[in-house]
Amino acid sequence: MKYGKITSSRHIFLTDNYIMKNKLFLVLLIVLFLVFVGNTVSAQMISASTLSIIEDVLRHLDSFNYNEAIALFDTIAPEDAENTRIRIVKASVLNTAGEYNDARSLVQDILSSEPDNQDALVLLSVIEAAAGRQREQITALENIVSANPQSADALADLGNAHLQTRAWRNAAPYFTRALEIESENLNALIGMATFYRLSRDPSNAEAMLNQAVSHHPDSALPYHERARLYKGFGFTIQAIEDLERAKERDLQDYWIAIDLGNAYLDMYRKEDAFVEFERATIINPREFLAFAYTAGMKDEFGDYEGAERDYITMASLNPQYYFAFEGIGMHQMRRGEWAGARDAFMEAFRQAPNEYSYALLAAINWMRADVVTAPRQFLNQAMARIDRNSMTYHMFRLFFDLSGNVFSGENDMLLRISREEDAETKAQMLFYLAQYYEVRRNSSLANSYYLQFRELNQQHLLEWRLNEWIMESRNLITD
Repeated sequence: MKYGKITSSRHIFLTDNYIMKNKLFLVLLIVLFLVFVGNTVSAQMISASTLSIIEDVLRHLDSFNYNEAIALFDTIAPEDAENTRIRIVKASVLNTAGEYNDARSLVQDILSSEPDNQDALVLLSVIEAAAGRQREQITALENIVSANPQSADALADLGNAHLQTRAWRNAAPYFTRALEIESENLNALIGMATFYRLSRDPSNAEAMLNQAVSHHPDSALPYHERARLYKGFGFTIQAIEDLERAKERDLQDYWIAIDLGNAYLDMYRKEDAFVEFERATIINPREFLAFAYTAGMKDEFGDYEGAERDYITMASLNPQYYFAFEGIGMHQMRRGEWAGARDAFMEAFRQAPNEYSYALLAAINWMRADVVTAPRQFLNQAMARIDRNSMTYHMFRLFFDLSGNVFSGENDMLLRISREEDAETKAQMLFYLAQYYEVRRNSSLANSYYLQFRELNQQHLLEWRLNEWIMESRNLITD
């Protein structure tokens, strides 16, 4: 395949993050395997009741019930709780739950008495990677390689760790050594492909990924990584083909679903994209990103109740994502839930204090939820940061005066709007003028300004959807 200029804006280290996320779960499964069937003598030393508890732990992990999984370790008999394999399982669970400090302390305690325990050394490197401590991760991996110089997996992980620090030239020798020891090592093949991609050598990157596919035809990972390479260079059709192959091999991979959804969007296959994003929300309902897609698409498809649910989920999963509160506010306002809309827009404005539309919408909903004078202090505080010569300031002033039962600024605002040459600003001001008359209970004038707003066709504005919903509810749309 011939390659041109790189067109992808994807973060260059997503490959390595992906491997590490899989490694977290892989290490947990390895340790669980060791508990159940790995070492016959050790397995016999662990009671049946403890093995049953570990099975319950795994079930909770499958459902992302991390707190419940961790709590189960307190129910294990003391003699089993001190078993090294059980302690490694617990550390793995703590790490998967994001409790990095507790996981690290437990593993370091194991290593203090068993410094050559390979499972503990590997787990420590995974913990440091998950915690974003690259130097400590590299040190842990170097200790593994020092103890076992022929560990292709550890060498490949060292290469990936150096890629995480953006030290490309330091990474390549580790991948080379790993492949000399084990020519079919999946992590080393993909890591070397990443090195070539970062070196602007996509042909060799593709060649490495082709080898990975050839040697590991039943694994989703090489198809997924090759798809990312293709998509990054603009070969979206080939990327989709590989992503669909990856999906066939792993229906439970969240990031395959996300990437396939994005590839479908690039090809204007919105319905197919929505299926993938919705599937991702089911695979991992605690991951934020898929809901960001499904909420917007449900809005577009007219599933407003579903969109609002997804915005609420987004806000609970990522409270610092103010667009989620924007979406909640929009739908609360659409349904006439003025107090709820006020609270959502207030939170959005708190996080994005330069987005003055949020402040105006919060004040408007406050007036409609309570009394007109209620947001007077809030408006005064917001106005203090706005340029007094701007249209935004004068619109705030109109609502501030309204909150004091003063109605003298209407004609001045109309004149300013009529003279405004910027279509976006003019449209916004027309919408808020309509809202001003809504608060004053003059629906006839409000409707006239909704119509004027729509004629300017500024569909990228957040006010556009509100305007459309209002006009639809009043049968004002004739086209």
